[in-house]
Amino acid sequence: MKSGFVNIIGRPNAGKSTLMNALVGERMSIITHKPQTTRHRIMGILSGPEFQIVFSDTPGYVKKPSYKMHEAMNRFVEGTVEDADVMLLVHDVTEELEDDNPVFQVLKDCTAPVILVLNKKDLVQPQRIEDVAGWWRKRAKITEYTGISALKGEGTAELRERVLSYLPEGPAYYPEDQLTDRPERFFAAEIIREKIFVLYDDEIPYSCEVGIESFQETKTKDGVPLARIFANIYVMRESQKAIVLGKQGLAIKKLGTYARKALEDFLQTRVYLELTVKVRDNWRDDDRSLQRMGYQ
Repeated sequence: MKSGFVNIIGRPNAGKSTLMNALVGERMSIITHKPQTTRHRIMGILSGPEFQIVFSDTPGYVKKPSYKMHEAMNRFVEGTVEDADVMLLVHDVTEELEDDNPVFQVLKDCTAPVILVLNKKDLVQPQRIEDVAGWWRKRAKITEYTGISALKGEGTAELRERVLSYLPEGPAYYPEDQLTDRPERFFAAEIIREKIFVLYDDEIPYSCEVGIESFQETKTKDGVPLARIFANIYVMRESQKAIVLGKQGLAIKKLGTYARKALEDFLQTRVYLELTVKVRDNWRDDDRSLQRMGYQ
């Protein structure tokens, strides 16, 4: 039996969440085309007859944190060094290479094997993979590298086998049917926040946080299982609240429709969803708010 913790790090929008979903075979992390969609460290557990891999998706490491929220997100990444059996460093090969990439600081204290995962290989020539790998190996302690396309699933099965070869022998940490360490209400909040990223532009997605006020598993009058979810959407200003609500409430109605459908797919049950928008001044820099929202 092999078991261990495999932590996924990298800059924002490198494809870390898409990779973890592909490796676990389940949709554990929300995904949008906008950077900094992931804000928390999320575990995805893959169990087999003779192995258990505990993957951790992390926020993209922010080079220059603008808020205490960003600092908390960076701490989630920095904490991965302490418990990693294997590190997956994800880099988007279509992006420019940065000599001041803050991930170097994280890797400096890493003693676990580091696999450089060069994502989006389907969008570049093979030589680009070799050039980028050479660049990284000159600047960080890279154990090995591989090119993949997380979105298309190319190379992910091979990567999973490579990860398994580095894991130590040991017992499973979680029951074999457990997929994550997070409760359903956490994923409900994440799914709603994902739809905010999809439906709203500019600063709105980055100014919003979602909190689940109530999550109850009930039944309809006909005895059909029903999840009743009451969620708060926190914004920082009254003007943002007006945008989230939309003219005559049309925007939040559309958000509710999209989120409810996604929740029903995820929970595999009917969902009643009620959304409320609340103003919480400067929550991204408020210690009490960040603690309540799970950042501290």
